[in-house]
Amino acid sequence: MTNLNFNTSALDGFVKENEINEIKPFVETANDLLINGTGVSSEMRQWVDLPQDYDKKEFADIKDAAQKIRKDSDVLVVIGIGGSYLGAKMAIDFLKGSYFNNLSKDKRNAPQIFFTGNSISGSDMSELIEMLDGQDFSINVISKSGTTTEPSIAFRIFRELLVKKYGENEANQRTYVTTDANKGSLRKEVKENNFQSFVIPDGVGGRYSVLTPVGLLPIAVAGVNIDELMDGANQARINYQKASFEDNEALQYAAYRNVLYRKGYTNEIFENYEPSLRFLSEWLKQLTGETEGKDNKGIYTSSANFSTDLHSLGQYIQQGMRNLMETVVNIQKPEADQVVPNKDNNDDGIQYLEGRNLNYINEKARESVVLAHKEGGVPNMLINVEDQTPSSLGYLIYFFEYAIAVSGYLNGINPFNQPGVEDYKSNMFALLGKPGYEDLKKKLENKNN
Repeated sequence: MTNLNFNTSALDGFVKENEINEIKPFVETANDLLINGTGVSSEMRQWVDLPQDYDKKEFADIKDAAQKIRKDSDVLVVIGIGGSYLGAKMAIDFLKGSYFNNLSKDKRNAPQIFFTGNSISGSDMSELIEMLDGQDFSINVISKSGTTTEPSIAFRIFRELLVKKYGENEANQRTYVTTDANKGSLRKEVKENNFQSFVIPDGVGGRYSVLTPVGLLPIAVAGVNIDELMDGANQARINYQKASFEDNEALQYAAYRNVLYRKGYTNEIFENYEPSLRFLSEWLKQLTGETEGKDNKGIYTSSANFSTDLHSLGQYIQQGMRNLMETVVNIQKPEADQVVPNKDNNDDGIQYLEGRNLNYINEKARESVVLAHKEGGVPNMLINVEDQTPSSLGYLIYFFEYAIAVSGYLNGINPFNQPGVEDYKSNMFALLGKPGYEDLKKKLENKNN
């Protein structure tokens, strides 16, 4: 069963049929590069067949570890940055709701899950430490190299807290490491302390790693059925690798957004009408930004959460620069609903909505926005997802991973590297006095004088 539908009806007047026909051969070539492994950095495309070829024993170990954490911990602290946290956070919000951590323990039926090591804020770290007071907790540190600055700092702090609270032996039993199979500082610590560990596959980059142990352990701790998640992704894998362009939503999405890009719509806004999808957009910004933003090319992506941001960004989208396109992820069957109550008077002006379901009102808001933005010169693409189940999310994850990788090849860049990310790191290391960066520090200090 297909869990997703790609709707282009709001692109009338923006994209012509002949333009899709003209880009189609190039999309198919890019698709062949991805499927056959003949494109650049083909060694980093292990995620393509991951929903079928994942390590089944490790998968079972993840479920066992998740059960242990669920039994002995009130809180799981997940330490990681970029792809090492965005995918898991996105999935937990999507499947469990944005108020998951605020539910009572009985209703949540899982530990609270907090993400840290994704900033260098002392205040934020202190607030999380205060939250842990009096609670049993475990940590899951995620880093391939083990030397990324933000998670390395957080791991030192929370590892020290664990040891102080439980002693060395039990702290070791509450420390879970997701890292490289053979090398790196974390792998060394695993060997020295007998931490339970999971492997980040060599052929999967951070932004494509949500369906590896990077994302699966925190997601499983939240109580998600990760078998269904992988099944949904595998169904998408089967569909998109076999289907021709005419029946392939992922290839069509890559084609339409790139036709628009070539016509001057250089900024794409990922939008949703469910607060639980906010981190889906955050995950997508990394997926697209690191995949496509190279060689002075690529679509710049941002996000908007409607109807909330219609009262802030709505004015700009409607009448600002006409370089915007919109991709809306729409849930066709939301998890729950509420009804507008009746009231004796109409002081608030919404008597006409009495008895209406909020989901119905939300849908009409979405339809009205599409009409207004289309009239204002902003092309809209709609991705309809059947529901907020693990299967549908797995399907959606694979859809975006596949489409964006094809889009990268289509633009003649390497979709799987991110060389620009290292530039700021080198400057930061130099300014902080890291050994080996003395010459760069002098250059930077001279520039500032």
